[in-house]
Amino acid sequence: MTLRLKLLLAQAPLAVALVAVGLLAVATTSSLGKHSQEILKDNYRSVLAAQRMKDSIERMQDVAALVLIGDQGRNAMDQITGPRQVFESELRVQEGNITEPGEAQATQHLRERWMSYQEKFNKLAAGTVDPRRFFFDELEPDFVAVREAADAILAMNQDAMVHKSERARQEAERTNAAMILAAVSAVLIGILTSTTLTTRLLRPLALLTQTVNRIGEGDFDARITLPGRDELTQLAGQVNAMAARLSQYRRSSLGDLLLAQQASQAAIDSLPDPVVVFDVRGDVLNVNRAAETLLGVGLGPAASDPWQAVESAVAAVIEQVRTHVLSGRGSYVPKGFEEAVHISSPEGERDFLPRATPVYAEQGGIAGATVVLQDVTRLRRVDELRNDLVATVAHEFRTPLTSLRMAIHLCIEQTAGPLTEKQADLLYAARDDCDRLQAMVDDLLDLSRIQAGKIELHAQPLPVTELVQWAVDTYRGAAEERGLRLSARDPVVKRDVLVDPERIRLVFANLVTNAIRHTRDGEIALHTATANGQVRIAISDTGEGIPPEYQKRIFDKFFRGPGHRSEGAGLGLSIAKEIVTAHGGEIGVDSQPGHGSTFWFTLPVAPPTRKE
Repeated sequence: MTLRLKLLLAQAPLAVALVAVGLLAVATTSSLGKHSQEILKDNYRSVLAAQRMKDSIERMQDVAALVLIGDQGRNAMDQITGPRQVFESELRVQEGNITEPGEAQATQHLRERWMSYQEKFNKLAAGTVDPRRFFFDELEPDFVAVREAADAILAMNQDAMVHKSERARQEAERTNAAMILAAVSAVLIGILTSTTLTTRLLRPLALLTQTVNRIGEGDFDARITLPGRDELTQLAGQVNAMAARLSQYRRSSLGDLLLAQQASQAAIDSLPDPVVVFDVRGDVLNVNRAAETLLGVGLGPAASDPWQAVESAVAAVIEQVRTHVLSGRGSYVPKGFEEAVHISSPEGERDFLPRATPVYAEQGGIAGATVVLQDVTRLRRVDELRNDLVATVAHEFRTPLTSLRMAIHLCIEQTAGPLTEKQADLLYAARDDCDRLQAMVDDLLDLSRIQAGKIELHAQPLPVTELVQWAVDTYRGAAEERGLRLSARDPVVKRDVLVDPERIRLVFANLVTNAIRHTRDGEIALHTATANGQVRIAISDTGEGIPPEYQKRIFDKFFRGPGHRSEGAGLGLSIAKEIVTAHGGEIGVDSQPGHGSTFWFTLPVAPPTRKE
C-alpha cells in the first residue's frame, strides 16, 4: 500500500461522515417536501373548490334576485351559464378529491342540495311560478343549504390543513434534532478515526526523523527499520544506505580530510584576533569565534547578510583590505597605528590593525583572501607612553641645553677671558653640536605635539606660486653652495591652497634641504599639478636615489638609510608626513637607485572667494 493511499484512507472517515450527513439532510428535506405536497394535494384543492363553488352559487342567486325586477332580470338569466359550469366543474373536482373522514357524505349532501337548487332555479327562470313567493319560499332555502354544505367542506379541509401543518412542524423539529445529533456524531467519529489513522501513519515518520537527527549528530551507526513497502519504507532504506556510506567515509581518507578541516577550524577559533576568510568573489567563506564575537560577522543559513551587525567603519576597512588583496596587489601590511580601527568590546575600547594575505589555488591563481585584525591595543598604549616619554625628556633637555649654549656663546665671545686657538676650535665644535642637539629637541617636540593633536593649524588660502617661490628663494643659496641648480618648473598652478603657512613651509624646508643634502651634482626642480580637487607638489632631484626596500620606511621616525651621514635625527620626513596628513593630504616618494628621487605631497584647494 502506497503512502498516498494511506493518506486517502486516513481521510476517508471524514468523507464518509460528510456523505452520511448529506444523505440525512436530503432525506429530511424530501420528507418535509412530501408533507407540503400532501397538504397541497389533499386539502388545498378542496378548499379552493369550495371557495369557487360559493362564489358561483352567489352569482346565480344574484341573477335570481334580478328576476324580481322584471325584464332586466330576464336578460340577466342569460349570464348564469358560466357560474353554473364553474360550480359543476369544481363539484366534480371535490368529488374526486375525497381525503378526510366524513368528507364523502358532506360532498354527497352538497350534490343533492345543488341538484335541488338547479331544479328550482330552472322553474324560476321558466316563469311558471310566482317569482316573489317562489324566490323566498323555495329558492332561498336551497341556496342557503348549498352554501352551508360548501362551508362544511371548506371548514373540514381547513381544519385538516391546520392539523397536518402542526404535524409537519413537529416532524421537522424531531428531524432537526436527529440531524444535529447525527451530524455531531458523524463528525466526532470521523475525526477520531482520522486522528487515529494519521497518528499510526506518522509514527514511522517520527522514527525516521529521530534517526536522521542521530545521523546528523554524528552517530552513523543509527539505523531504522519500517514495515511495509510504501515511500517511507523506501526512504528509510535510503537513509540507512546513506548512513552506511557516511560511516565508511569517516573511516576512509575523506574522514581524515573532514577531521583536518575540523582541526583547522579549531585552530583559527583558538586565535584571539578576528579572522575572516573570503573567496575570490568577495563572499565570506569562514570566520572564527573572535570575528563573530567582536565584529558581529554572521555566517550560516540564517544569516542573509554577514555584515548586517558589523559597524560601518570596521566593514569599510575590511572591504578595503579585501579589495587590495583580491585585485592582485599582494599582501596588505598596515603602515602604522593610524590605520588602526576602534572596536568596542566587553573589556573596553580595543585597537586592531588590518592585515591580509592572498590564498593561492593549486594552479597559482588567487582563490581568496584571509583578513586578520591584529589586536595592537597594548602596543599602541606603549607607543603613546614612549612618545610621551620622548616629549617629556626633550622638553626637560631644553632648559639645560639653552644654558649650555649660552655658556659656550659667552666663552666664544671671550667674556670670561681670552681663549687660545685650540680652545676656540673646541668651543666652535661644541657650539655646532649644541645647535644640532637643539634642532633635534625642537623636532622631537614638534613631532610629539602633532601626534598628540595638540598643535593647532591656522589654515588660510595661500597661492601655490607664493609657496613655491618662497622655497626657491630661501634655499637657492644653499643649493648653489653645493653646485646645484634649484628652480620651479613651468607652468606653476595658479590656484590657492588651504594651509597653515608656517607649518607647510616646514614641509618645504624638510623636503628641499633633504634633496640638497643627498644630491652631489645636478638639479633640484619643483613641479605643481592639480588632480581630484587637490594640488600636487613634487620636489625632484638627481641624487643617488633610494633602494626599494627602504622606500616604505623613509617616513618612519628616526629612520636613517645605511651609509648616510649622521646629520639630523631622522625626524624631518616624519614631521613632514604628520603635517601633510593633518592638512588632509598625502605624501609619498618615487625613486630609482642611481636616477634620483621625487618626493611629492598633496594639499586641498581653497574654496573660491565671493569675488571669484
